[in-house]
Amino acid sequence: MTTPYDPSGVHPVIGVDAGTTTLREADHLIHDLATTLALPPETVACTHLIRTETRRGTAVSLELPDGEAAEKAWQQLTATEMGAALDDRRHGPSAAAVLAAAEHTAHRSGRAVLFPGSDQLTGTVTVADLLQLSAVDRVIVVGATSGEAPDPVTPVHTQDHVRPEWREGHLTLALVPAASNTLAPFEVPNPTPCCADHP
Repeated sequence: MTTPYDPSGVHPVIGVDAGTTTLREADHLIHDLATTLALPPETVACTHLIRTETRRGTAVSLELPDGEAAEKAWQQLTATEMGAALDDRRHGPSAAAVLAAAEHTAHRSGRAVLFPGSDQLTGTVTVADLLQLSAVDRVIVVGATSGEAPDPVTPVHTQDHVRPEWREGHLTLALVPAASNTLAPFEVPNPTPCCADHP
């Protein structure tokens, strides 16, 4: 991986709830926050489905590389009407933000939209390159009965849309078989690019 990131380290995580309902809206929110908060490239930003009695929708979480970056983001977020949570601090309607931050902190769940090296995963890359160039640290093939990891030289058609998830402490990308002994991410991009207005 070319980007400095320590997957075993403890990093501050901010939960954010802007009232989004769909994953697409949450993806947009993350890209907007990356721009407005000037998030550092080491940030891991995830979406979380929220299903409680009072809230059904999506919230997001931002894992920052250090306390200084987290404090800067927190100060900017608390100047908005969005719900937010950082450690024991709360701002606005924060219940969903608290859930998102807790899941991300434990690396139990969260669908990563931004992560170190995500900008390297475009076009076709090999499994080995995918693991080396990004914070993704495990790949699985959906439906594979052998349970073995795919051959490192297998091409992966990213479709410029790679969304790994936290599973059992690992940032895991689910792949499916594609044509000519290649692989592709399980999640496909929207027919209409959701972030056409973002770089």
